[in-house]
Amino acid sequence: MTTFVLVPGADGTAWYWHLLVPELRAHGHRAVTPDLPSEEGAGLVDFADAVVAAVEASPPDAGDPLVVVAQSLGGFSAPLVCDRLPVEEIVLLNAMVPVHGESAGEWWVNTGQAAARSAYAEEIGRGPDPEFDPLAEFFHDVPPEVAEQAMAAEPRPVPSTFFADPWPLERWPAVPTRFLQGREDRLFPLEFQRRVVRERLGIEVEEIPGGHVPALGHPKELAAALLRS
Repeated sequence: MTTFVLVPGADGTAWYWHLLVPELRAHGHRAVTPDLPSEEGAGLVDFADAVVAAVEASPPDAGDPLVVVAQSLGGFSAPLVCDRLPVEEIVLLNAMVPVHGESAGEWWVNTGQAAARSAYAEEIGRGPDPEFDPLAEFFHDVPPEVAEQAMAAEPRPVPSTFFADPWPLERWPAVPTRFLQGREDRLFPLEFQRRVVRERLGIEVEEIPGGHVPALGHPKELAAALLRS
């Protein structure tokens, strides 16, 4: 039985994973779903502390593998737990891949995300550099009732400290890593991610259905991808 540690993105809440968790449990696996800090002043280490605390409160059974799954912004904090927990695999999901000394605030310009987003928007008929609309950006492939719940939730802004903290690791952890990427992600388009992931991790992305929030839009397909060896 695998224990999946599900690290959310900028939303920061365990709710993001609520449709995926039953799918993993149906296959006999466990899930740990931490809520991440939202108070101003919380930084990268505080986010990693929250993940470690959640696992320590619900540890895997002896001998069971521990897999960390990091959505989007979670790509900055999740690797920091690998020297504190017996992580057997990291799975990045539509994630931001940092390099040493880079902050989450700097990542966007350093990777050329804005130009990639604009080009993909024009390709799919939205026009170049469309105004940001969360329904169009994140929830275009999510069932309307789920999107409605997400939009109705109290906003939890990411602390500015998190975006300012330089990523402290000298290199990516020596842990087997996979990268799952939604082929219709409008925020981090597929071809953009192929380039960034090759340059920074030296691996290929694995395409999955859907956009930026597949745990809400395609939980069954996401579970199948996570369970695929």
